[in-house]
Amino acid sequence: MNFKSILMTMALAWVAAPAMAQFAKPEDAIKYRKSSLFVMGQHFGRIGAMAQGRVPYDAKVAADNAAVVEVMSKLHWAAFIEGTDKGETRAKPEIWKDAAKFKEAADKLQAEASKLNAAAKTGNLDNLKTAFAATGGACKACHDNFRKD
Repeated sequence: MNFKSILMTMALAWVAAPAMAQFAKPEDAIKYRKSSLFVMGQHFGRIGAMAQGRVPYDAKVAADNAAVVEVMSKLHWAAFIEGTDKGETRAKPEIWKDAAKFKEAADKLQAEASKLNAAAKTGNLDNLKTAFAATGGACKACHDNFRKD
């Protein structure tokens, strides 16, 4: 892990640790999780562009983005708190009705994001493609079950 990645990880951890205390209102939690999901999606999309051949493969760029995806995959879950099922959100009620299944989806995404990060560090495009597909599958499964479209 390079210095930039370490610094970014530390900064994200510093911001995320007190996340629960920062949510004075449900709207704050909704905004937080939307923002973290947006950032994760942007970095995941950059990896996808390489994995799908839309942009040239750059091992360093892939690894840097995968490191961000792994960290971001851990942040938004804390913002699914009581009262955030209403308001400006696409979260389905199933999140709160079947918390165990939602936790399972969270764990799956985090595990796949970790594998994506490890694959990106190999510098091998085929490894990246495989891990990208698995991580994308975890994202899709959660969206299918827990997000309104």
